[in-house]
Amino acid sequence: MASFGSLRRSAVPALIVAVIAATTALAEPSLWKLEWGKTDFARHSVDYSEIMSGGPPKDGIPSIDDPKFVALADVKDIAGTEPVIGFSRNGDARAYPLRILIWHEIVNDIVGGLPITVTYCPLCNSAIVFDRRLDGRVLDFGTTGKLRKSDLVMYDRQTESWWQQFIGEGIVGKMTGKRLKMLPARVESLANFRKRFKTAKILVPNHAGMRPYGRNPYAGYDSASRPFLYRGGYPKDIEPMAYVVTVGKQAWPLKLIQRNKTVTVGNLRLSWTAGQNSALDSGIIKSGRDLGNLVVQKKGASGWVDTVHDLTFAFVFHAFVPDGVIHKQ
Repeated sequence: MASFGSLRRSAVPALIVAVIAATTALAEPSLWKLEWGKTDFARHSVDYSEIMSGGPPKDGIPSIDDPKFVALADVKDIAGTEPVIGFSRNGDARAYPLRILIWHEIVNDIVGGLPITVTYCPLCNSAIVFDRRLDGRVLDFGTTGKLRKSDLVMYDRQTESWWQQFIGEGIVGKMTGKRLKMLPARVESLANFRKRFKTAKILVPNHAGMRPYGRNPYAGYDSASRPFLYRGGYPKDIEPMAYVVTVGKQAWPLKLIQRNKTVTVGNLRLSWTAGQNSALDSGIIKSGRDLGNLVVQKKGASGWVDTVHDLTFAFVFHAFVPDGVIHKQ
């Protein structure tokens, strides 16, 4: 997909209109069947006109299915401020750098004995980890090359059903209506991950020259006035590309958390500290502006523990959680 370095303000809507016009005609199951012979297109929970091509074909953005890791102590070429998705299970801690995920979007892995899929949709800045066990089987995920409301549409290789990444729900095929379990994870700077885990592993490319890892092909995207490849409404009283922290049906503007450093609502606590690059700002991720680190936790019987959340754009929350609330204070 093209760089967004020059796609600011009025240029983005004009490009969206052009791309939508070119891709709308392709939202047709009779054509998709040529590429998706196993998918049951008779079953779907969304209007097919909402699904469009993102450009690449099926698996054109290749998932990582045999992930390679090295000891965290052995990594020297990634800046401490670069963002990683940090996840741990049963003493097994792993970091998944966005410098890799931005090019692959999906990693199928097993951490602490648990089959998971680590996902990142750059157009939504949505980083979500799922338990890939469902109905007695373990699913493996890949990219369809399709988008719905600017969000990644994944597929499972067992049934070739299509899944909406932001909500983890099957939207086309045999798995329509099924939900994947989301797991707590943090998008944090590599330096913060190092502080939490001394003996962790970090994902490295299987083939170092496969992509220009460390570069951001969406340069300037999170400074644009409108999203790319999006067809839908916008939230009121907040810019569509404003970052929001989402927890279930609630969301808070990132600026509010940055200003207050800590926001506590009932048994929920959202905290912010500086020191993490935006993956979607500069063409070089380590040069991206400081977006900061979020920790979102709930208080239970054993104290404060990480809870499922996401840092995404206001338009995404509005699109997929239409009955949700964005708190302004």
